[in-house]
Amino acid sequence: QVMNIRKVLSRLDKPEGLYPNYLNPSSGQWGQHHVSIGGLGDSFYEYLLKAWLMSDKTDEEGKKMYYDAVQAIETHLMRKSSGGLTYIAEWKGGLLEHKMGHLTCFAGGMFALGADGAPSDKSGHHIELGAEIARTCHESYDRTNMKLGPEAFRFDGGVEAIATRQNEKYYILRPEVIETYMYLWRVTHDPKYRQWGWEAVEALEKHCRVDGGYSGIRDVYNNHESHDDVQQSFFLSETLKYLYLLFSEDDLLPFEHWVFNTEAHPLPVLHKEDGTEEENQK
Repeated sequence: QVMNIRKVLSRLDKPEGLYPNYLNPSSGQWGQHHVSIGGLGDSFYEYLLKAWLMSDKTDEEGKKMYYDAVQAIETHLMRKSSGGLTYIAEWKGGLLEHKMGHLTCFAGGMFALGADGAPSDKSGHHIELGAEIARTCHESYDRTNMKLGPEAFRFDGGVEAIATRQNEKYYILRPEVIETYMYLWRVTHDPKYRQWGWEAVEALEKHCRVDGGYSGIRDVYNNHESHDDVQQSFFLSETLKYLYLLFSEDDLLPFEHWVFNTEAHPLPVLHKEDGTEEENQK
């Protein structure tokens, strides 16, 4: 059933090769041409890549759809700020909104994870894309008082990687930036990713730790914590798990055997030879 839906999406005409966030299930036509690699869109791209990796790299349709999508993202959504920060904008019917959400920061890790299978020797380029996104997202943390990143940050009106709207200045213990550090650490072993991860640990301990656990922050640009008194479930399942993996050896849940779903649950890679061994045991 899922594969049927994917075949429909593969055949559908896509605006500039991008996948709008909404598809009408009755008519099979796109809704508004809003494209986001953050909320609403993020997991779709991730799962194209991960379906191919989980299939032991046999799912050619998933592979092609993923690399085609990355090409469209790079062409139409990725931009460089005047200060040299690469970011992924949101696309609204052909117009770019120069805003990047914290959720979109997962894409740095996705590019790094997909680098190995990239077409025509572009793996170095994909790692570079991932590293650039990681750097931008680190800047979004570094430019706050609490060294924790806002929900969304902008690149317009002279600001870079800073939240300009009150309703985008909160941090709710989200994992995406740390997830990206973990993937880039595994792929490059550049020590800065562990350093950046440790900065986040120190900030979490200093600003988010409360008597009953950890709390989100209402405004990361403030000098004083205003806690929202919520510990999101993804803090345990993702944020802390990715931190643990960032500071562990690569042979703990190695990528050749495990793929993490979008909520960081490890799923086994279905190795081709596994199937044949099972057949022989029957």
